[in-house]
Amino acid sequence: MVRKNLVALTAFISAAALALSGCGASNSGTGSAHPGGSDAPSSTVDKKWADCTPGAGAKDVTGMKKDDDRTITIAAFNGWDESFATAHMLKYGLEKDGYSVSVKSFDAGPAYTGMAAGDVDLITDTWLPLTHADYIKKYGSKLESLGCWYDNARLTIAVNKDSPATSIEDLKSMGKEYDNTLYGIEAGAGETKVVKDTMIPAYGLQSTTFKVSSTPAMLAQLKKATSSGQNIAVTLWRPHWAYSAFPVRDLKDPKGAMGGAENIYTFARSGFGSDSPKAAQLARNLAFSDEDLASLENVMFSDTEYAGKDNDKAVAQWAEDHPEWIKKWEQGTLSAGQG
Repeated sequence: MVRKNLVALTAFISAAALALSGCGASNSGTGSAHPGGSDAPSSTVDKKWADCTPGAGAKDVTGMKKDDDRTITIAAFNGWDESFATAHMLKYGLEKDGYSVSVKSFDAGPAYTGMAAGDVDLITDTWLPLTHADYIKKYGSKLESLGCWYDNARLTIAVNKDSPATSIEDLKSMGKEYDNTLYGIEAGAGETKVVKDTMIPAYGLQSTTFKVSSTPAMLAQLKKATSSGQNIAVTLWRPHWAYSAFPVRDLKDPKGAMGGAENIYTFARSGFGSDSPKAAQLARNLAFSDEDLASLENVMFSDTEYAGKDNDKAVAQWAEDHPEWIKKWEQGTLSAGQG
């Protein structure tokens, strides 16, 4: 995903702590939790995780010897699309090289517990420095970091690309252009709480109707509006396949009311790097741009594509359509190119 700097840590803590404390929406509208969903965030931020360069430890794996241990288990978080996208992409790359890989679904807590116990080899969806900080604090001595692959995980307010607003603050004076309505997701979502308690007061949008419903309902409204040429404003987040499926863009957030960006890391069980050095290196090589990840997730999860029904087939189709990305991934050049 496109490289962006983190916003000021103060704004990050004040708003993102709310944002990522209890989001109840699925990325795809079919799962149980939006990123940060059921996890209680850490009250402290470990600054060492706040600064990362996706794919920084990348190396060419094409000449590396295959690992002796080629049976690998990857955990993916229920309802988190980027978790399944990266897990199945890693599965694709490894199975192409003769590994036996299984992707198993977990809530975050059991996934980290299983990895600390050695029952899970990899988790590709660790949000830091905030969302999963408590798990890393608790289990970090039994885990090893394989670096980050994305640095722009954030909550957003999005509009159709051809609409007039450029900033959230424009919604106050341009409200009529959007029917004075902001379409939201689940009532119990952390993002919903941020919008109600932080964003709306910060920008004086109390006269805007905030329609709280569900992720599928929000996406359906987004699809309807963009298809018919109507203006619309919705609560969204990155990463999400909607950025590929629909002509939408984020509004600027000059007050930092929606919180700051997080990084997404891959972690492995202790000893994985020495047991399976080639597999570990391929994981380190991952680096996604917003565009590439949204494109992959769109194929995997949108209702016009595979709708989450065959992740392996969807990833294989995307890989076939993006051979240069696969080549760069294996050669360890995504971070310098598309990462």
